[in-house]
Amino acid sequence: MAPALPSKKRTKPQAGESTKKKKKKSKKENSSSGGSLSLDDVKTLGHQLLSSRAHINNLPVLISFLSPASPLDLAIESLVSLQSFFLPLLREIPSSSAVLRKCSKARAFDGEEKDPELVYKAWMRQRLDDFVDKLIEIAVSEQSADAIRDVALEAIMDFVKLGKDGSIQLDVYNRFLHGIVSSTSAVDPLIDLLGSKYFKYIDIRYFTYTCMEKIIKNLESRIMSEFEHVSLHDDEDLSKAGKVDFAVNIIYNLLSQFPALELEKEQSYETWSELGLSSEKPENISSNNLISDTEPHDLKKANKNVSSISHISKKIRSRFTKVWISFLRLPLPVDVYKQVLASLHQSIIPYMTNPSILCDFLTRSYDIGGVISVMALNGLFILMTQCGVEYPKFYEKLYALLTPAVFMTKFRASFFQLLDTCLKSSYLPAYLAAAFAKKLSRLALSVPPSGELIIIALIHNLLRRHPSINFLVHQPLGEENNDVSMENTGSIEYSRDPAASKKLGTDQFDDHESDPAKSNAMRSSLWEIETLRHHYSPAISRFVASLENDLTVRAKTSEVTVADFASGSYATVFRDEIRRRIKQVPLAFYQVIPPTLFSDSDFPGWTFGIQNNEKQETKAAPNEVAA
Repeated sequence: MAPALPSKKRTKPQAGESTKKKKKKSKKENSSSGGSLSLDDVKTLGHQLLSSRAHINNLPVLISFLSPASPLDLAIESLVSLQSFFLPLLREIPSSSAVLRKCSKARAFDGEEKDPELVYKAWMRQRLDDFVDKLIEIAVSEQSADAIRDVALEAIMDFVKLGKDGSIQLDVYNRFLHGIVSSTSAVDPLIDLLGSKYFKYIDIRYFTYTCMEKIIKNLESRIMSEFEHVSLHDDEDLSKAGKVDFAVNIIYNLLSQFPALELEKEQSYETWSELGLSSEKPENISSNNLISDTEPHDLKKANKNVSSISHISKKIRSRFTKVWISFLRLPLPVDVYKQVLASLHQSIIPYMTNPSILCDFLTRSYDIGGVISVMALNGLFILMTQCGVEYPKFYEKLYALLTPAVFMTKFRASFFQLLDTCLKSSYLPAYLAAAFAKKLSRLALSVPPSGELIIIALIHNLLRRHPSINFLVHQPLGEENNDVSMENTGSIEYSRDPAASKKLGTDQFDDHESDPAKSNAMRSSLWEIETLRHHYSPAISRFVASLENDLTVRAKTSEVTVADFASGSYATVFRDEIRRRIKQVPLAFYQVIPPTLFSDSDFPGWTFGIQNNEKQETKAAPNEVAA
């Protein structure tokens, strides 16, 4: 039988012993909570932790100082000490999943965990996760100072860099990006810092696309489940919708920070981790590996297992395409929608593996109308001309966009340049060219002077490119072009309307018709342009005179560059006019100052002078007053 444990007699503690215990307890509570410690105390805790494993319990105390609300000097000192402690041990500490597997095996075999080394590694893994969470909190928080945010970002990226076998730690990086997207405060300074420092590395770009694709898909599934039945009158639903819009804004700002994917033009690329995108570790390569044709022979030999630039470019483009397609499936706020459409043709379409995937997104945007359609036009035109995408009603939609409001939009310059490009084809039917010319001519009556200059330039180019519509310049009264042949008008046939032809002086053009084929533009004329001949702006009246030339003679005429007028405004029209050098200025010189405003020769039979009776009245008036 085992001996029984001896019973303990309860003795009353002395006064001195009780006070010592209270002091030790209060000191322990202060140290564990991190309160009332000076900078020297924090430095001492850090030195102890780095010097011996016996002071491993200093870890929770130092981690407690990592908060946006903590004093800046204490937080930075704790962060630097913890970073110096964890970095050498990072590859020895098992992952969370590995720790769970080992612990479950130990419980299944022995019924309880007996291996102290396993318990120690599990505890270290937990402290490392706590440290990373604190770093992400500091980096993402709007209350954090710029100094500690920079240090926290460097520490996070060092942990991302030093994965097992030289690969990137996707677990840490995914948590970091998820923390950025889930933030409820502005993270623009952090995104700018991350983009300027780390997005130049090709492996960081690749794994950012990989992580962001997963985050976007999770957000999409959450939106589908939580917002299936949304009420606009419920404050909670509106708050959730606002959080989703904020997250979408953050995702777009993050994706738009990446530099252009032009690896084929570059002779080298730089990686953040040792392996980069390769699964095998090459020998004798530093952490910031630079692969170049100018490397030594030994280093080129070590890089045999590293993917070529063309292969890496294909992998990057594939991830780039997937993440943007996933992002465009989200419900985009209006401001993000406009920013995406404005940059789609320059920063997204040229770098996608298959740009025709965007056809559904662009056609939906083009069908919305208004400014959204104007902005979607550029990307849709690229898909039609370069990717073979067909859009049967393209010109009908383009015709419907010609309203006075389009002359006031922010993106009018690119729209009118693209409109000029779309109307450049010589295979354009005559009825379609005439409809656009007449529609623009009618708009000249209701747009500002800068818009009238654009209209004259577009009509000038249309008349020069399509000689078959030059009859619009002079349509004799009562001789409407009803009998236009099928060869000139394409597939549209006009029939003579006796009732309409009796109404002399009536314009048969239907300004409210959305279909250019039914607008009766071929039976009209450009009489609106004639009214601009007497415009108050000299620039417009001079420009209208250019339409009097025979534009069908291509050798003597040239096209007008629409881009020179597309960005005009009242200010530019006035500035150009006052800067214009005038050769002849009407001036009047007099040898003698004229006594009257008009001379007798100006109005024959009239005299301008003071008559005698008026002179006598003016002389008599002072005498009467004196009397």
